[in-house]
Amino acid sequence: MNFFRQINLYVANLVATPALNGVLTVSARALMAYIFIMAGIGKLGAGYAGTQAYMQSVGLPGELLPLVILLEIGGGLALLAGFQARLAGLALAVFSIVSAFIFHSAADQMQQIMFMKNLAMAGGLLAFTVFGAGRWSLDAETR
Repeated sequence: MNFFRQINLYVANLVATPALNGVLTVSARALMAYIFIMAGIGKLGAGYAGTQAYMQSVGLPGELLPLVILLEIGGGLALLAGFQARLAGLALAVFSIVSAFIFHSAADQMQQIMFMKNLAMAGGLLAFTVFGAGRWSLDAETR
């Protein structure tokens, strides 16, 4: 057990260095934001009608689609820039959980994977809600 404590302490000290911490938090924000920005962009243009029809097929009003697009692109960009990252993280986490249950609760394997992906993303987003965007952000949080 002591071996793992030593490794954990080493990693904790390593990632606490300002430069590496900054790189890791920016990378984490970029990786998390990417899926939302691209999903929102994909719903524009030719993807709009198909997405709207899919929403209506599960009983949601298609008129909500502009809000979904705004949340995905706007929330993704806010997270990427580290602007109000706690709020953006929380909003995107709730959206991911709700979307998992509405759109990905079917029994087939692909939907189960999408369900778990949404829950995993929500977990990462909740970490931004708790810890903020980091030093290299518009929020410029240092804790």
